[in-house]
Amino acid sequence: MRPVLLIDFGSTYTKLTAVDVEAETILGTAASYTTVQTDIGDGLRKGLALLEAKTGKLNFEKTYACSSAAGGLRMVASGLVPELTSEAAKLASLGAGAKIVGLYSYQMTEEDIDEIARLQPDIFLLVGGTDGGNTACIEHNARMLATMEPKFPIVIAGNRNSVRACKEALADHEVYVCPNVMPKFGVLNIEPTQKQIREIFLNKIIQAKGLSKAAELLSDIMMPTPSAVMAAMELLSEGCEGESGIGDLIAVDVGGATTDIYSMADGMPEGMNTVFKGIPEPFAKRTVEGDIGMRYSVHGILEAVGADRLSKLSGIRRGRVEELVAWLREHTDSVPDGNEELERLDHALASMAIETAVARHAGTMEETYTMMGLTYVQTGKNLTHVKQIVVTGGSLIHTKDTAAIAKFAQYSPAQPMSLRPKNADIWVDRSYILAAMGLLSKHHPQVALRIMKKELEHYGHSE
Repeated sequence: MRPVLLIDFGSTYTKLTAVDVEAETILGTAASYTTVQTDIGDGLRKGLALLEAKTGKLNFEKTYACSSAAGGLRMVASGLVPELTSEAAKLASLGAGAKIVGLYSYQMTEEDIDEIARLQPDIFLLVGGTDGGNTACIEHNARMLATMEPKFPIVIAGNRNSVRACKEALADHEVYVCPNVMPKFGVLNIEPTQKQIREIFLNKIIQAKGLSKAAELLSDIMMPTPSAVMAAMELLSEGCEGESGIGDLIAVDVGGATTDIYSMADGMPEGMNTVFKGIPEPFAKRTVEGDIGMRYSVHGILEAVGADRLSKLSGIRRGRVEELVAWLREHTDSVPDGNEELERLDHALASMAIETAVARHAGTMEETYTMMGLTYVQTGKNLTHVKQIVVTGGSLIHTKDTAAIAKFAQYSPAQPMSLRPKNADIWVDRSYILAAMGLLSKHHPQVALRIMKKELEHYGHSE
């Protein structure tokens, strides 16, 4: 036996997974409340005691961890044009496992600087302009940031012609320089920036959030939890040496406050009469819907789809739906626990959370007429060919209707221009192992992939 411990310091719960890398099996899982306000090690020790009660005493060969505690990795980014460099900055930040708390375009104002000071981000990503293009915006924004007290690291990843001027303006700040996230129009280069963001997280943010108190128990310091999930999804999709993946996929994590979507797919146009509009998106993409969640953001679901849709799906009258949504927002720790009415509403809410979040993540198609006749214009990722959908989150794993809810991630004739998957299989992470497998994949990719294939519940698209 070669036991390895995998820890996810979550915002609410610290989740532990023990794996035998020799037998390629999960030995046990446990969770305890994350005690980030006092000593994060207290919650960890409680979780270890719960785990030991299930598995017996284990001498772990290695211990790896990720974290979204204390607000996770909170970032603010600024760019030039919203649909270009600002969007590239957003993709870079989200792909690095960050939570975007502010996104600015064009030249920042004094009011923007005041707002950033209130947001207190962990890292600021400063971009703008293609190489050799506009220099005024990013240099102006650097001068504006220079008026702030040095409270957070600043990553410069914009027009290379402006790097020296920006560094000089920010001489009193902690500055890191990366290649431009958009060196040419329509070309993305976000991986170097993502790597730098993760390094800052490891070297700086962990201490600031008190997570270093648990460092002596770890063999490898952490990555942001969304980065671990992203790593797991890339591995599950593409496979590794000696073990094949399951192909292109999307993953949906429906939480109480947000819904995270991951897609592993090229996503480019397939038809000869289809043209692409905007910037090509990365193969591995993550988006976060901050207004879509089952409790803290439950009103966002209601606002997105309307009370009538929730009423039709749940069989609960419209007025009662609105009453229950308001009640859930005030009682965020509530679970149906046998209450049939709440079970029906949660089913409807989870279904609409998935439909809304995946529709926002996926691309869209529109028709236009040219001299060549009917032409289609694609914006965003084409996910119609994706055949695998992975889902997790409390509202999906604690119900027998998981597959039925997950199918709302797929194409619907009611939204014919949404490029969501058609006829996909459903995979359910009922034991919350995705982040743990992402951690394990850094050291034992074959083991992590085989465990996911074995542990994730699989439903064919016709079931």
